[in-house]
Amino acid sequence: MRSPKAYFVVMDGEDGEHEFFTMKEWCRNNPAESPADPIKTNSQSLRRAFARKGWRTEETETQVMVVHPSTTNFTLEIIENEDLELGVEDTPENASETVFELEWQLRDFIAHNIETLRVDGKALRLYVDDIGRDGVEYPTGVGPIDILALDSDDSFVVFELKRGRVADKAIGQISRYMGWIKKNLAKGKMVKGVIVAKSISSNLRHAIVAVPNVSLFEYEVAFSLNQILEADDPR
Repeated sequence: MRSPKAYFVVMDGEDGEHEFFTMKEWCRNNPAESPADPIKTNSQSLRRAFARKGWRTEETETQVMVVHPSTTNFTLEIIENEDLELGVEDTPENASETVFELEWQLRDFIAHNIETLRVDGKALRLYVDDIGRDGVEYPTGVGPIDILALDSDDSFVVFELKRGRVADKAIGQISRYMGWIKKNLAKGKMVKGVIVAKSISSNLRHAIVAVPNVSLFEYEVAFSLNQILEADDPR
């Protein structure tokens, strides 16, 4: 079984240091600059699309760095596997565990089943705002929230979903959304965070100790076929 690879976009930051972004997340956040639709394109094809636009590639056994043409003095930097966020397209084809093919599938599954879930022992429901907009891909001033819900105490619950493996940088993402909700919608109510992924890194398990009101969940997907026997002969 080949080792799964993580794909990163690399470019110069404002402070002159190199900045790293997971490739598909960068494409989603920068649609005007993305060479292809990251939802409909797998990582290998997306990488080739970047190359056609003049981006260069640096690669190791575990990582692919897609480097912006204007990036200066870049030398390959190895990021520990523990900190990689893996999408399903980076998972070996013969991996024994099932992951959702696309992140929206995980999002829609949770949204459709939100009332069966419990966080801190409390039932959930989708948030619906004053204009009738529900909490799926809920827009905020800091980016869309995957799912925004309320629990039985009317506390806000912010979901950050990752279909593969997730590292501790997810804490920064969900904290940003929680902060926006607290400032703009909560009106003094509690704001909780939930990170859902196929696999939670040990770094994230440690980081969560210092972050109040954020819970971690790993999902499991099971699939089976049950044979149906032919109808009995009516004679």
